[in-house]
Amino acid sequence: MPRTSDKRERLIDAANVLIHKHGFHKTTLADIATESDVPLGNVYYYFKTKEEICDAVIEERKKELTTTLDGCCKSKGPKKALLRLLKSMIDASDEIAESGCPHGRLCSELSNEIVGLTNSADDCLKVLLEWSRDQFKALGYKNAKDMSFEFIARIQGIVLVGNTLHDQKQIRAQLKSLCDWVEALEEQNKDDQTAA
Repeated sequence: MPRTSDKRERLIDAANVLIHKHGFHKTTLADIATESDVPLGNVYYYFKTKEEICDAVIEERKKELTTTLDGCCKSKGPKKALLRLLKSMIDASDEIAESGCPHGRLCSELSNEIVGLTNSADDCLKVLLEWSRDQFKALGYKNAKDMSFEFIARIQGIVLVGNTLHDQKQIRAQLKSLCDWVEALEEQNKDDQTAA
């Protein structure tokens, strides 16, 4: 029985890597079988369609993202959590320049066009938006939803342009600038509360 689970996990891991690297449409079941070292005929035992594998990939990405965000929250306070997320992205800037954001890429590629997905490709971005909204709310911002949208939109813009140009230096520089923005927000919030 553990071998069965192992093959399924290998298929999901391979699909996750290939979909991130080449996109959903360019990734074939044969590619996934080869990458996972699972015979193509066995793939159909676990997943009847590529859409089913994509569902599993989205689910896995949500779990990984939640684990990452939970780790960011181990920092002392919401501001530190936001900064920790940005630092992890700065540390991954070479990979981002090469492959982009796995969540953003899948969202833009699938945007409501794939029938048969039970998970939505935008679920991961929703997780990020909700998490960052909670951080801004904890910082005392009444417009936490707007702040969250701006924060995630800036990250996605940096990643998209940086990946398009394969420019890890700009990715790092712009993410550091976003860190400065986050640092200044709490001070501005304190000043606003003091003035009120």
